[in-house]
Amino acid sequence: MAEEELPSILILDIGGTHGVLEDLAALLKKHFHLITMKQFLGNKEEMSKKIQSIFVFECRPTIDHELLESLPNLKVIGNCGVGVDHLDLKMISSFGVKVTNTPHAVADPTADIGMALMLASARRLVEGNVLNFLG
Repeated sequence: MAEEELPSILILDIGGTHGVLEDLAALLKKHFHLITMKQFLGNKEEMSKKIQSIFVFECRPTIDHELLESLPNLKVIGNCGVGVDHLDLKMISSFGVKVTNTPHAVADPTADIGMALMLASARRLVEGNVLNFLG
């Protein structure tokens, strides 16, 4: 499928401190034409008509009334993460936009870390490591 045929998705950026991870961006590029917030703001008139989706990664970009008003063809906001507490679902739905998320994406890793922390605490691993290091 040619890039022009792919639906356009708005992301904050690729890489850097707050951007989408480069591996994830590569995966998104297989299915979407990526438009960064900088590109969007640089040519709002043309870009606003193309964007059909927003990919929210680590709560960015911020979804507010002004952004939603500027995207007349927006259909869905995909949130990369478990919760959607940072999104105003009522406001978003008033624009006829759907919201998705990945509720089970980090369930196993979260459980693994929880178990590791409990075991480390019960066995005083951090204290033992510090004493061994100082010793």
